[in-house]
Amino acid sequence: MLDIVLIALAVLALLGVVLEEVIHVNKAKVTLFFGTLSWLLMFMFAGSEQATESVNHHLRENLTEISTLWLFLVAAMTFVAYLNKKGLIESLLHRVMPSAISERRLLFFTAMFSFLFSSLADNITATLVSIALIMSLSLPPNKTMRFAVLVVFAVNSGGVALITGDVTTLMIFLAGKVSILTLFWLSLPALFAVLLLASLLSVGMSGKVRIKKQPRPIRPLDGMIALIFLCTILFTITANVLFQVPPVLSFLAGLSVMFLVAHFFGERDDNDPILDYIRYIEFDTLLFFLGILLLVGSLEQIHALDFLVNLYAHMPPVIANFVMGVASAAVDNVPLTAALLKTDIHMNLTDWLSLTYAVGVGGSLLVIGSAAGIVAMSKVQGLSFARYAKYSLLLLLAYTAGYALVFMLGNALQRGIL
Repeated sequence: MLDIVLIALAVLALLGVVLEEVIHVNKAKVTLFFGTLSWLLMFMFAGSEQATESVNHHLRENLTEISTLWLFLVAAMTFVAYLNKKGLIESLLHRVMPSAISERRLLFFTAMFSFLFSSLADNITATLVSIALIMSLSLPPNKTMRFAVLVVFAVNSGGVALITGDVTTLMIFLAGKVSILTLFWLSLPALFAVLLLASLLSVGMSGKVRIKKQPRPIRPLDGMIALIFLCTILFTITANVLFQVPPVLSFLAGLSVMFLVAHFFGERDDNDPILDYIRYIEFDTLLFFLGILLLVGSLEQIHALDFLVNLYAHMPPVIANFVMGVASAAVDNVPLTAALLKTDIHMNLTDWLSLTYAVGVGGSLLVIGSAAGIVAMSKVQGLSFARYAKYSLLLLLAYTAGYALVFMLGNALQRGIL
C-alpha cells in the first residue's frame, strides 16, 4: 500500500511540474513538498527497526549525492550572478557586435553566443541574457520568434559538453559514466545541430539590423573575477583529469579566491558586499533539484524505477536513449536522468554519450520541456506553446542530426579512432 502512495505522490509532483504555468505554483514548492513527504512516510511506516535503518541509510546516501550537486551549482551560479549583475557580460557583447549586421549573420551570431555562454553559465542565466539581446533589437514579431526558438535550442545544446553547462551532464559525470575530457567531444555534434537549425531558420531572412551600442566600462576588479572564473573551470578540468579532484572542491576553492580577491583588491563597499551575491542565484532551481532527487530516491528505494530497465531490455540503447530525449520535452530531464542513474543500467561509452546529449537537448523540442523554454516564453511576448510547436519539425531534425553524430562519434572513440 505504501508503494502505491509513494508512486502517486511522484505522479502528483510530476503533474505539478508540467502544469506549473496552469496552477501558478512554483515547481520547487511542489517537488520539495512531495519529496520530503515521501521520505517521512517511509520512516513512519517502515514497520521494523531493520527497515527503518535501511531507509535511514538510503536517505543519507541520497542527501550526500544531492549536497555534492548543490554545492557545485551554488559556486558556479554565484560567479555568473556577480558577472551578470555587474553588467560585464552585456558590456562584452556590445563591444564585439558591429553597429550594423544582416539578419542572417545576427542569427548565427546569436546561435554561437548562446551556445558558448551556456557552457559556462546555467541555462536560465544564458537564456535571460540572450533573450535580452534579442528584445533590444526591436525585430518584427515573426522574426523574434525564430530567434527565441534558436536561443532555446542553442542554450540547451551548449550545456551538454561541460559539467558547468547542464545539470544532467553534471549528474551523469558525477555518477562516473563519462569523463570530463570525453564530454568535450559532445560540443562538435551539438554545435553542428545548432548551426543546422540556424541555417533552416535563416531561410527568407534578408534584412539589416542596426544595433545601438552602449558599452559600460569594465572595472578592473570585475575583469579579475571573470578571469578567476575561467581559471576555476580550467583548474577543475585539469585537477580532475590528473588527480581525480572532485569538481565541487575545485569550484568551492575558486569561489573562495573570488571572495578574497574582492575583499583585498575591491572597493570594500559595505552597501554591496561580495558575499551577498550568493543571494542572487536561482535558489528556486536548487530547491527544485532537491525535491526531484528526493522523490527519485524514494522511488528507487521501493524499486519503482524498474520499468526503465525493462524499456532498455526491450529496445537497443541507441533507440531507448533517443526516446528518452524526446520524452524529456514533456517530462523534465532532471527526474528522467536521475531515475535512469538510480536503476544502474549498464551501457557502453557511446550509449552514455548519446543519453547525455539526448536528455540535454531533447527538452528543446517543446517550449515547456526545459528551463530555457520556460524563461523564453515568459520574456518574449506572443511566444506560446502553439507558436513554438510550429518549429517542432525543424527542431526534431536538428536534434536527430546531432544525435546521429553523437552515436558516430561515440563509436569512433570506443574504437580508438579519435
